[in-house]
Amino acid sequence: MKVNIPGREELEIQNIVFDYNGTIAIDGKLIEGIKKSINDFSNSFNFYVITADTYGSVEKELEDTKCEVIKIPKSSQDISKLEFIKSLGSSTTLSVGNGRNDKLMLKESILGIAILQDEGLCTETLLNSDILVKSIFDVFSFLKDENRLIATLRN
Repeated sequence: MKVNIPGREELEIQNIVFDYNGTIAIDGKLIEGIKKSINDFSNSFNFYVITADTYGSVEKELEDTKCEVIKIPKSSQDISKLEFIKSLGSSTTLSVGNGRNDKLMLKESILGIAILQDEGLCTETLLNSDILVKSIFDVFSFLKDENRLIATLRN
């Protein structure tokens, strides 16, 4: 996906990285409709879910979902997420998260989206993001209609 945003460099998004808890899952349970949304866009983007898997449920919850699960250690999660973004190529990666451990990932990505849902949002993470959304489905709306993204980010 290439998006020309007035007053900003062209965005080319190839990879989408989601934090798990608080982003696409609440209390370890995948939000209804996420699997379908990821699968619907899987021909256009590479999807990754990065998590320390606090509830031990990520693989079961994402079964039959066209994404790669990246499990990271419970310590230094912010650094693990940052390094993963760098390994993918931050210039073509959109990331989404809500926790303090997502702040570096969002800052490093070409587009970092902070999300405020049931589990809250760390203020530091918000300050390191480009966009704040109220629902994970807002992210998929940006992917479906790039004009929404342009309207949010243009000068």
